[in-house]
Amino acid sequence: MTAVVKPTKLYFVVGEESGDQLGAELIKALKPRLGGALELYGVGGERMAAQGVNSLFPLEDIAVMGITAVLARLPSIVKRVYQTVDDVIAVDPDVLVIIDSPDFTHNVAKRVRKKAPHIKVVDYVSPSVWAWRSGRAKKMSAYVDELLALLPFEPAIHEKLGGPHTTYVGHPLIERLDDLRPRGAERGEIGAGNRRLLVLPGSRSSEVSRLMEPFGAIVANVKEQLPDVELLLPVVPHQKKRVLEHLESWPVKPVLVEGEQAKFEAFRSAHAALAASGTVSLELAVSGVPSVVAYKLDWFLRRIKDIHRVYPIASVDTMVLPNLILKEKVMPEFLDDDVTVENIAPLLCDLLQDTPARAKQLEGLKEIDDAMQLPEGKSQAGAAADVVLNLLSRS
Repeated sequence: MTAVVKPTKLYFVVGEESGDQLGAELIKALKPRLGGALELYGVGGERMAAQGVNSLFPLEDIAVMGITAVLARLPSIVKRVYQTVDDVIAVDPDVLVIIDSPDFTHNVAKRVRKKAPHIKVVDYVSPSVWAWRSGRAKKMSAYVDELLALLPFEPAIHEKLGGPHTTYVGHPLIERLDDLRPRGAERGEIGAGNRRLLVLPGSRSSEVSRLMEPFGAIVANVKEQLPDVELLLPVVPHQKKRVLEHLESWPVKPVLVEGEQAKFEAFRSAHAALAASGTVSLELAVSGVPSVVAYKLDWFLRRIKDIHRVYPIASVDTMVLPNLILKEKVMPEFLDDDVTVENIAPLLCDLLQDTPARAKQLEGLKEIDDAMQLPEGKSQAGAAADVVLNLLSRS
């Protein structure tokens, strides 16, 4: 008599497109190792649907950004949380995998743990507990069994803060080196007539609104000192109108760069950058572009910062990802009232010339590969799959 093989049931919950992509790649890595006895359930987008996840509801129902948009749709989002929890309990999966979007996915996981504590939970992408609300780490340990981190310093941070067991599985950027690294003479030696400055004010409305004015004054000053510098401003479609409105007041106008491929081409040819804090600073580091990073907090976070006299409830003394990864302030950073022409323009001028400051930052950025790379032959999805499979073996 042939033994009946019990299928492995996995339930995925994502909250936006980036999570959908991570989830789809993880499923691809798991399928050949789990064989045909695999059942997939969850909330996802088109990529996960192509891998066999029939989403409980459209991802667009919960994929909203910005406090105003979230508040406007809060009742329906809360309804989707409880609907998802009920479905997870009904399916009774071997593992629940939540991916990023903690405001939604963690609310699901917490309720599942309370109602069905036997269901194992994997959290793919750590919330930024090192930058904001560090107390979340310890709270997560109550409902997350394994945490998959995209940044190499996060396991140590969670251990320090009492968070769940955390494994570094690599960042998507380490698999896009061909997109970010110059090919042949794309960048060229820096010098008169060959200076390109990237201007990156962010992809969120709040970032663009707060940074475009000071960035305009800063690059105008740089242009005055180095008239041959070419200014490139990559813009995402949903911010183009806002960016154009701000550019009307800029004394010098950059060339707008649209589309992902054009953006990567700009990165590969750029000699320096002025950027908002965020993932883009890591893209610049991987690309080998010396940069100055700036950020202006909203009024609420600035109030907290004033109270604490440091970064808001932070566990670290820098908010720049390459600096955190390298454990050294390789990229200069400026926050709030320090985002000025006087502070930043001279640094950019140094980075746009063959100076010791430029050479020092370039040397530091060379270490980013060693800090972020996984063992040879291991992919990000493969490393994540290893953790999920190990947890299944312990169930």
